[in-house]
Amino acid sequence: MNGFVVGCWAPKIPDFAERLGLSKFELGLMIIVFGVGSLVMMPIAGAQIAKHGSRVVVRATAVCVLPLLLALTLAPNVITAAVSLFLFGGFIGAMDVAMNANAVSVEKSMRRAIMSSCHAFWSLGGLIGSGLGGIVIAKLGILGHAQLATVLAAIFLAVAWPMILADPPHPDAKKEKTRLPMVPLPWLLGLMALFSMVPEGAVLDWGALYLRQEMDASVALSGLGFAAFSATMATMRFAGDLVRDRLGGVKTLRICTLFAIVGMLLAGLAPDAEIAILGFALCGIGISNMVPIAFSAAGNIPGLKPGIGISVVTTMGYSGMLVAPSLIGFVAEHIGFAIVFMALPVLLLFVLAFSKLAHYADGVSGGGH
Repeated sequence: MNGFVVGCWAPKIPDFAERLGLSKFELGLMIIVFGVGSLVMMPIAGAQIAKHGSRVVVRATAVCVLPLLLALTLAPNVITAAVSLFLFGGFIGAMDVAMNANAVSVEKSMRRAIMSSCHAFWSLGGLIGSGLGGIVIAKLGILGHAQLATVLAAIFLAVAWPMILADPPHPDAKKEKTRLPMVPLPWLLGLMALFSMVPEGAVLDWGALYLRQEMDASVALSGLGFAAFSATMATMRFAGDLVRDRLGGVKTLRICTLFAIVGMLLAGLAPDAEIAILGFALCGIGISNMVPIAFSAAGNIPGLKPGIGISVVTTMGYSGMLVAPSLIGFVAEHIGFAIVFMALPVLLLFVLAFSKLAHYADGVSGGGH
């Protein structure tokens, strides 16, 4: 549901900008408002999970997400649009933290990895939402699309509602003050998630523009960059848990990071659009399981509540996807996207350097190593 709603928002952005008369710079500021909403609400979600358990927070935030596509479609002016976008980013982000915390609880109860599959369903939702968006907008109009998307999201939520695992907090958890962790481990895992998600944000927001402007690709072909990235990412996430149970978190993370580095370099050095799309596809294979492993590890840090560890890692990780794209756009305006894509693997070398921390993700299998 969460991925689907985000996917539905993507094709609405051009109309949103046109209706409110926003320039590219102003639209960039609006996208930052979405990011700020997420960054404000994610730590709050972590604190609420520690107090009430993740099921309560998942349900509450999911209900709050439901009307926001309609609010964004009907916003009459820039102020109401900015408020709607702040709430949209906030509740999407808070729901994300709660879902990941709940997935860690499910992993512990099942004693096997399921995080990658959960992220695969998010990718699948995003793929369906963005893939159908243009067609539905053409047929039903921008309001009809928002109404249909809201109804479908409500159906997804209704199906999931009774199945969400109850994870009550410890009786003493309510009395404790929720503080930011003072140990370095969640912050290092947060940096790993951040550096894994910056390339993802770069492909999401700028891949099509790179193919169009610097590779002279057609409109149809330029759309395939993100589609190839999403398709390989969703596929590999469905396979990721099996691979991780077999190889362990550390080896899986190292192999994935190498795939992402090769994919990014290939996209940046590509002589034509087809080779660049192949690079994005390889990058999708790599990034697919890097973030789920970081989240699983964050939920299994000894002596730290899962909700707190995950909120730190999620907040840092998603800030990479939310803040970095506007920075990348500014840099690329001066030096071109090709050089940016070639430079991004430097961030992935950090993930490789600290890949040993992924052994915490294996705590869910009962092995611990």
